[in-house]
Amino acid sequence: METLTFEVVGFHGTYHAILGLPCYAKFMAVPNYTYLKLKMSGPRGVITVDTSFQRAYECEVECCEHATVIIASTELVDIQEWTAKEPSDSKWSTRSFEPAEGIKEIPMDPSNPDGKAL
Repeated sequence: METLTFEVVGFHGTYHAILGLPCYAKFMAVPNYTYLKLKMSGPRGVITVDTSFQRAYECEVECCEHATVIIASTELVDIQEWTAKEPSDSKWSTRSFEPAEGIKEIPMDPSNPDGKAL
C-alpha cells in the first residue's frame, strides 16, 4: 500500500485525470496514445485503462469548442479596448454618407442613349 499526494483542480475539461511522467515512473505505467490505453503493473497482473475512439473524438470536439469560445472572448475584449482607444474621425459622419467628391455618372451601355448609368 502506498500514499499518493495529488492536486485536485476544479475546471471543466474532458479528462478525469492528468498524469505526468513522475506518476508513470512511480507506477511503471506505459501510455499508448495511438490505442488510447494505459498499462501498469498490478497486484494480480497488468491493469489496463482504456477508452473508446468515439469518446476520445467527443472529448476532442468539446475541447475545440471550449478553446474557440475562450479565443473569441479574448479577441472581443481586445477589439473593445482597441475601439475605445481609437480617436473618432471628424471627417466621417455617423448620420449620413456623403461622397468626398462630386458624382460622375458612367453609362452602363455606351451605345444606348436612354441615359442608364451606374
